[in-house]
Amino acid sequence: MYEGGIRVPMIATWPNKIKAGTISNHISSFCDVLPTLNNVANVETHFKGDGISFYNTLTGSNTQEDHEFLYWEFLEYGGQIAVRIGKWKILWQAIKKGNKNIELYDLDKDKEEHNNLAEQHPEIVTKLFEIEVI
Repeated sequence: MYEGGIRVPMIATWPNKIKAGTISNHISSFCDVLPTLNNVANVETHFKGDGISFYNTLTGSNTQEDHEFLYWEFLEYGGQIAVRIGKWKILWQAIKKGNKNIELYDLDKDKEEHNNLAEQHPEIVTKLFEIEVI
């Protein structure tokens, strides 16, 4: 659930559509791939999932819609939740084992997640419970 397991670069090529050498810091998730491919193929679907097409980021056209937050939940290792809200990442591990310690990281300043800021920013940790009832 740390960035080493979630943060993955993406490389895309599409002659005459994606400008060579373009770099983007757009944050997306696997759920965004299907809406993007639908956009690329010009296929309209009536299914509404959590994904947001990143077609505009790939092509540099129009404004890119961003997620309000990204949410990951895994049952492994006693239950884990991670939420990304802008630069903030909230991480709660070993939930089913009774762990009550929630971690908070400023990913703009601490991509390695060394400095837990949960005690300094309890208002951001509270957002976890607003997003998902636990």
